[in-house]
Amino acid sequence: MTAMDLPFDGGITKFYKDAAPQAVRAAIAGARKNDILNADYPYAKRMDRDAYEDDIAALQVELVRLQTWARDTGERIVVVFEGRDAAGKGGTISRFRENLNPRGARVVALSKPTEAEASQWYFQRYIDHMPSAGEIVLFDRSWYNRGVVEHVFGFCTPAEREKWFSQVNAFEKLLVDDGIKLFKIWLNVGQATQLKRFLDREGDPLKQWKLSWIDVEGLSKWDAYTDAIGETLERSHSDAAPWTIVKSDDKRRARLNAVRSVLTQIDYAGRNKNGLGAVDPLVASGPDLWYG
Repeated sequence: MTAMDLPFDGGITKFYKDAAPQAVRAAIAGARKNDILNADYPYAKRMDRDAYEDDIAALQVELVRLQTWARDTGERIVVVFEGRDAAGKGGTISRFRENLNPRGARVVALSKPTEAEASQWYFQRYIDHMPSAGEIVLFDRSWYNRGVVEHVFGFCTPAEREKWFSQVNAFEKLLVDDGIKLFKIWLNVGQATQLKRFLDREGDPLKQWKLSWIDVEGLSKWDAYTDAIGETLERSHSDAAPWTIVKSDDKRRARLNAVRSVLTQIDYAGRNKNGLGAVDPLVASGPDLWYG
């Protein structure tokens, strides 16, 4: 497959060959099957597939119980999924929703704001997607675009971003005070892991649709993203709506711990503690994990 056959003229491959840090290129080139490419990840190898399949099956039973409880009690649940590009948001959301009744569990993945939406209060277009009684809503990206990607790419002014910071905690507290159970999950990966996943997508015709020009341009903005993410997590972590950071270099451990981070915080009917297991604090914890 030539560069002309690849999306964005092979821009990801070009970055890997010409611009990626030497340590990142070396980690990718020297990786063996099941190796974790991020040296800061607490495990050297991916979780065993059979063990993962057993655990995720048990957790999906718990998710069904959670949905039944929400339907019967009228509880409203929102889970916000944010993270680095290629951190596994889509796959994690799929594991959450896989066995749920779609009439009571839906994914919200909004596209670029329309001209009318761009003229509205920033949070306005998200409000219509909040859950009704008994519903679970999973946001695949959210109002946190303003804190990170819009800032990194100059899609908003510093003043607009600062105004957003002045409102985001109050907005989320209003949701929680109204009875919504709100969970915020940030999926994070190392630079070598991210680039390897992008390379895999670039070369797979069935996954190329996942790529955008922002992904390609963003490869050279790793440090800018790091600064924007760190500031956003620090300023939007609150008692009412805390962040859970999930290290996602191993998708299997990430999915398990993301699901557990929600289920273990809700006292739903029929909860099976043995089926739940425990959140691994080396993989999923508060914002300190971002800096650790």
